[in-house]
Amino acid sequence: MAISVAFASSQVVDTTEWSCPRDAAYDSGQVQTDDGVYQIFLNVTDLTTGNELQIRVYETIGGSVLLILQANLIGPQSPPTWVSPSFILTNGWDVTLDMIAGSSQSIDWSIRKVA
Repeated sequence: MAISVAFASSQVVDTTEWSCPRDAAYDSGQVQTDDGVYQIFLNVTDLTTGNELQIRVYETIGGSVLLILQANLIGPQSPPTWVSPSFILTNGWDVTLDMIAGSSQSIDWSIRKVA
């Protein structure tokens, strides 16, 4: 079973919900359709006091794109990383970042796949 980096980049996250795999503003009509087991890794070293980063994972269930995980990181993090649980994604999915408080911050991220 191969493990690979399906998507990876660095994004300056601001108040626009940003789709990581699409590298564009989030749009529920534009989801990923490549099936697999995925896990998200974030480098949140640059979060400072007053920042609140929102991480969301969406999956299509019964024809609707639904939120399956939301995590909010507030202020500096220790350790300066965030790792999601693994998700079995099949029907149309997305991973987004949004800075809902504080100033824009650069976030390095990676979505890894087992398949």
